[in-house]
Amino acid sequence: MKRTPERDATLSKLTPRTRLTVAGRDPFDHHGYVNTPVYHASTLLYPTAEDFLARRSRYKYGRRGTPTSEALEDALRQLEGEACAGVALLPSGLAACSAALLAVLRAGDHLLMTDSVYDPTRVFCDRILSRYGIAVTYYDPHIGADIAALMQPNTRAVFVESPGSLSFEIQDIPAISAVAHAHGARVLMDNTWATPLYFPALARGVDLAIQSGTKYIGGHSDVMIGAVAANADTVRDLKESVFTMGLCVGPDDMYLALRGLRTLAARLAVHQESALAVARWLAARPEVHAVLHPGLESHPGHAIWKRDFSGASGLFSIVLAPVPAAAANAFLNALTLFGIGASWGGYESLAIPFDCTAIRTATRWAPGGPTIRLHVGLEDVGDLIADLERGFAALAAAL
Repeated sequence: MKRTPERDATLSKLTPRTRLTVAGRDPFDHHGYVNTPVYHASTLLYPTAEDFLARRSRYKYGRRGTPTSEALEDALRQLEGEACAGVALLPSGLAACSAALLAVLRAGDHLLMTDSVYDPTRVFCDRILSRYGIAVTYYDPHIGADIAALMQPNTRAVFVESPGSLSFEIQDIPAISAVAHAHGARVLMDNTWATPLYFPALARGVDLAIQSGTKYIGGHSDVMIGAVAANADTVRDLKESVFTMGLCVGPDDMYLALRGLRTLAARLAVHQESALAVARWLAARPEVHAVLHPGLESHPGHAIWKRDFSGASGLFSIVLAPVPAAAANAFLNALTLFGIGASWGGYESLAIPFDCTAIRTATRWAPGGPTIRLHVGLEDVGDLIADLERGFAALAAAL
């Protein structure tokens, strides 16, 4: 479909699942081939000096965009919904968080940051933003509209992450956004867990919606990429900041992300169903003190999750009943289908131990036992549960 206002209007009437398969591509722009080709490009030639001086070209330079980047940006824009005015691509999820923050903050500004934020983003705030005179206050992720008490005259941004990628607190994004906007601040959200498919962040009041495309967009643990979607009020600042810093993504990574995007709806549906089945099974185990999954009725943020989200992904955490660290390690070491490794969002299941104690400053981390984060992949649920049973047997043997 040609990229025209009429085409965009047609796409907006389609379901997100259908948009994922058709957005960002026009086969007849490329001799009928279904997928947009990978353009390895830096220099672009102009036919005349006059054309060069007037920059009369759809494309300007490889870093400024190619048909490959345009296809991915357009597909992501369609997924984000009508409130999206543009998308910027970044080399990683952390780069997306960093670039979004730098797009809206200046020296002397104040940032409100959720205490449950992805730790590398916290490190960026503490080590980089502080260097440039930007003050950061961490807040309880459960604060909701009470965040009004923390707003200062120079508060320019509020950063949210819902759920937290380790501890899984659900934030009241509409309430926080309303307060932030009333005080002239912009709202940034790390929306990697739900993706726009299950949480339309811009429609919920967020100004800059961030994703680590390394996770579910790519979906195969073989790409590093980030994306920031902006509304009309922030798109100019975002694009200018990303371009001025010279940030761009390699064409092969963009192609892999676009290919992964086509199957996002199908994959997330399996991740959701399988993760909920595993979470419910774990909740009934005597070795488990708590399951931190927003889709479970027992989760303290379940009501807000049910109100604002249309689904869940494959990532959640568990709190084991109190056992020595060696027993928790024995549980992990006995797993064969759950690999021990960072990241998530790929087809494979993962498990890692974690402890939020050292990375909390506004809240106290006291879960009641050792904590483990699980990513439920695309394997058969019965096989995954059998694997976890092996882990619990090893845990018991280590006591």
